[in-house]
Amino acid sequence: MNFIKGFFGFTVGSLRVVLKGTGAYYAWMALLFVLMAVGGAAYLAQFSEGLGVTNLKDQLSWGFYIGNFAFLVGVAAAAVVLVIPAYVYGWKPTKEVVLLGELMAVAAIVMCMLFVTVDVGRPEMVWHMMPFIGTPNFPFSMLTWDVLVLSAYLAVNLFVVTYLTYTSYLGRPYNARLVLPIVFLSIPLAIGIHTVTAFLFVALPARPFWHGAILAPRFIASAFCSGPALLLLIFMVLRKVGAFKIRDEALVKVGELMAYAMAVNLFLLGTEVFKELYYPTAHSIHAEFQWFGIEEHGGGHHVGLAAWAWMALSFNLTAFVLLAVPAFRHKTSLLTLGCVLAFCGVYIEKGMGLLLPGMTPGVLGEIYEYAPSATEIAVGVGIWGTGALLFTLMVKVTMAINDGEFRRKSPA
Repeated sequence: MNFIKGFFGFTVGSLRVVLKGTGAYYAWMALLFVLMAVGGAAYLAQFSEGLGVTNLKDQLSWGFYIGNFAFLVGVAAAAVVLVIPAYVYGWKPTKEVVLLGELMAVAAIVMCMLFVTVDVGRPEMVWHMMPFIGTPNFPFSMLTWDVLVLSAYLAVNLFVVTYLTYTSYLGRPYNARLVLPIVFLSIPLAIGIHTVTAFLFVALPARPFWHGAILAPRFIASAFCSGPALLLLIFMVLRKVGAFKIRDEALVKVGELMAYAMAVNLFLLGTEVFKELYYPTAHSIHAEFQWFGIEEHGGGHHVGLAAWAWMALSFNLTAFVLLAVPAFRHKTSLLTLGCVLAFCGVYIEKGMGLLLPGMTPGVLGEIYEYAPSATEIAVGVGIWGTGALLFTLMVKVTMAINDGEFRRKSPA
């Protein structure tokens, strides 16, 4: 009963915390609500009229939504980059900010689920995947595996952030014997969510561009670039506004880990390009479309998708140099630039850069040049706004507890 009463007070207090703030806070919240409203209106139109309002076709059934889903799974897995040095090695600078990484993992997983939901033409039929009620076809369905690992990773991170935040609110130390096993469980789960997501693509033998064992390692390596990049940018903003005291050592160390991950990502990309283009086969047409275009579809001009592919490569190479060279990494401006380039480069590479070549040309040799419709972009903006809102609210409560403004009052 005392726990229920205490947690109820924590919940009510959290609501009060998020409802008050500065003018800049209210402006930011208003912007996020506008983005969510735009996305909500666009999705209502899509739900009413069907996926025909998107630019998805029979030749290309995955597009902007699934591209964002694949990218955000990597962002969600990025918390591991802070969890390992903080909890496994007990490195204090990252231990002070690891909670922020877990908060971002929660927001990213929620966005992943929303992107899958809007990509499905009949989301109300999800009950078919529920055990006992529907026919989830477990363990043979990769989609069921993906739902399982995403739900488990969300539950683990949600428990950890709620428990740690609540114990801080009470002014008590956390129970390491309870928390650490669950934190350590999040490490293989983080690898698992990206591995299973990669297997969703790999398990399609009719799509030779994806049908290879190297795709899962590429997913994981790129995830440890893009997710930490976003985390570092958030850390810099929070430190700038005085919300958190984040040491330079933590920023530099995460930047160093990103450099290692980017090196692996570029190496795996290079091996894939070598396999496809050194001795081309009939299946190499997908890689040719990605890098050079096909005939009138950008052939020889680096336009269309090819321009984006080369842009992503240049961004990732530049980011690697800025993050790998210690003299560059220790300069905040260059570290920030490296993070922006890494985030954008992996977003392009893991989004449209992964999807479009895999489905172009189609299994019948058709070439359909896809670009997201205004409806798809509006829905996507709304989902990103929802994730940003969720993360902002969680950080706001964490900030109030960290500053001592929101703590349980001791009985007199």
